[in-house]
Amino acid sequence: MPRSILIVDDSPAIRQSIRFWIESKTDWEVCGEAGNGETALRLAELLNPDFVILDVAMPVMNGLEAADRLVATVPKTQIVLFTNYPSDLLREHASRVGIKAVLVKDGEGTLDRLVSTIRNLPSAA
Repeated sequence: MPRSILIVDDSPAIRQSIRFWIESKTDWEVCGEAGNGETALRLAELLNPDFVILDVAMPVMNGLEAADRLVATVPKTQIVLFTNYPSDLLREHASRVGIKAVLVKDGEGTLDRLVSTIRNLPSAA
């Protein structure tokens, strides 16, 4: 069965790029998009995706706060943090709230690494 993915990023261009890459390179379904953590929570409850690709710096509710609440709300959903702002502290915090992987938006090959990371995580049971 194809994996379902919710894309959460405040940049419509980033969301569109991720969606295009996933839909052209995999058989996975992008089941929804959100521009902030609050909307992501509502959609995740409704759609129950296998994976959430989540930005950190967003309005209304940042990615770490959203991840903490997503883990409590949809515990089988795997979360991948996709950020421009990597740091050891961010990676530690991400791990503590239940994020399975942290990837950096750093140019060429980034979307291939994103797909590869998701491919190597277990699907929701």
